[in-house]
Amino acid sequence: MDPIPEAGRDSTGLQQMWIWSGANITPLNWSLGALGIILKLGLWETIAVIVGGNLIGCAIFAAFTVIGHKTGVNQMVLCRAAFGRRGAYLPSALMFLTALGWVGVSTYFPVRIAVALLGQFGIADSWLTNLIVITLVMALQVSIGVYGFHAIRTFETYSVPVIAALMALMSILAWTRPGTVDWGLTTTLAPGPHFAMLTLLMTAIGVGWGLSWVTWAADYSRFVPRSISAASVFWYSYIGMFVPTVWLAILGATIATVTPGTDPARMVSAIFGGVTSLLVLLLVLHGPIATNSLNVYSAALAALSAGVRVSRATMAMIAGVIGYLVTIYFVFVPSFAKAFDNWMVSLLLWMSPWAGVVLADFFIKRRGVIDVAALYHPPETSIYGDINRDGIGAFLVGLVAGWSVQNGLVPALQGPISTRLLGGADLSWLAGIVFAGATYLAFSGRSAPRGTAGLRGEEKAPLGNKQD
Repeated sequence: MDPIPEAGRDSTGLQQMWIWSGANITPLNWSLGALGIILKLGLWETIAVIVGGNLIGCAIFAAFTVIGHKTGVNQMVLCRAAFGRRGAYLPSALMFLTALGWVGVSTYFPVRIAVALLGQFGIADSWLTNLIVITLVMALQVSIGVYGFHAIRTFETYSVPVIAALMALMSILAWTRPGTVDWGLTTTLAPGPHFAMLTLLMTAIGVGWGLSWVTWAADYSRFVPRSISAASVFWYSYIGMFVPTVWLAILGATIATVTPGTDPARMVSAIFGGVTSLLVLLLVLHGPIATNSLNVYSAALAALSAGVRVSRATMAMIAGVIGYLVTIYFVFVPSFAKAFDNWMVSLLLWMSPWAGVVLADFFIKRRGVIDVAALYHPPETSIYGDINRDGIGAFLVGLVAGWSVQNGLVPALQGPISTRLLGGADLSWLAGIVFAGATYLAFSGRSAPRGTAGLRGEEKAPLGNKQD
C-alpha cells in the first residue's frame, strides 16, 4: 500500500495496454454486447452506442490511470485527499465488495460457456462439472492475484497477444459463416421505450463499462516510471480498455441477432462448434484468469486501504475464497440476467459520484498537486483531515442525483425523475458525476486549502520500499 519507489516502477506503457486488454478479452463482453439485441434494439444502433459510449467511458478511466502514474499511489489511498484520512474508508469498503462481486460475475460466463463446450465432448452439464470448472479457474486466478502486480504483468504480457490472435480468428469465423449474423436487424420499439433502452444500454455497456474500472485504475499505473509521459500512460491505457471492449461487445451483438434471448453459453457454443470449440475454450478460460487476478489484487489493496491489518497476500486469498462463493451463487441463481442487471446498476450508482468527486479534487481543485506523505499520516495530523465532510456530502448528493434518473429492474433502483418525467431513460452515470463534482467544488472551493499543496506527485519522494 506504500507509494511505489522509483526503483520499483519498471512497467512500460505497452505493458499497461496488455494488462487492460487482457482484463477485457473475456466472454463477459460478448454477453454485454448481446444486451442491446435482447433489449430489442437494432444491430447498428447497438454498435453505435457501444462505440460512442466507450469513447467517453474509457477516457474517464484513462484519466484515473494518470493520477496513479503521477503519484505512485494505489487508487483507494489516493481518494483520501478528497474524502479524508478515514473518510476514504467508505469507498474503500465499497470497492472491496465490488471487486468480490466482479470475481463472481467475471467467472460466471466463462464457466457456463466452458461447461457448454465440454458438453460437445460428452461431458454432462451437472452441478459437479460446474463446481470442478469453477474450482480450477478460481485456483489459477487467485494464485496470480496473490503474487501481485509482477505476476499479473507477466501473465498478461505473454498471453494477451496470443489470445488476441485467436480472438481475431474467431471473429472472422463468426462474421463470415452463412446465417450467423442478421446485419439488417432493426428495432421494433416505439419511440419512448426506444429512447429509454438506448440510455439503459449506454449506462450498462457504453460509458458505464469504462466507469466500472475507475476504482482499479491507479493500482497498476503506479508502477510506470516518471520518465514515461502521462500522455503515453493515458493513451496506452485507453487503447487497452477500448479496443477489446468494443470489439468483443460488437461480436456479441452480431451473434445475438440470430440467437436472441438464448443462454450466452449455448449461443457461443452453437456458433463455434466442432474443432473450433477447443480454441474458444482456451479463450474462455483465459478471460476470468486475466480479469480476476486484477480483481483479487485490487480487492486486497482496498481492504488494506480501509484499515484492515493483515498482509496483502493473506487478504488476496480471503478475497479469493469469498469470490469463489459468489461465483457459485451466480452459477446456480435462477435468473442470472436479472441479478447481473441489478448488480451493474447498483455498481454505477456509487462509482459515478465517487469518480466525480475524485476528478474534481485532483484535476480542478488541486491541479494535479498531491502531498503523498500526508496521505499516510494519522488522521489527527494529516492535512487532508480525518473525515472530509465536503467530499462525503458531495458523494451523497451525487448518489441521490444519480438514483433520481436511474432505471433498474427492481423498484428500489428506479428513480422518480426517470420513471415519471424521462419515460424510463437512464442518465444515472452522467448525473452522478456532474452533480457530485460540482457540489464538491461548491462546498470546498476551487483552490486547495492552505498547507495541502505539497509537491507534485511526479516530484514527491516516495515512501517505503514495497513494490506489491
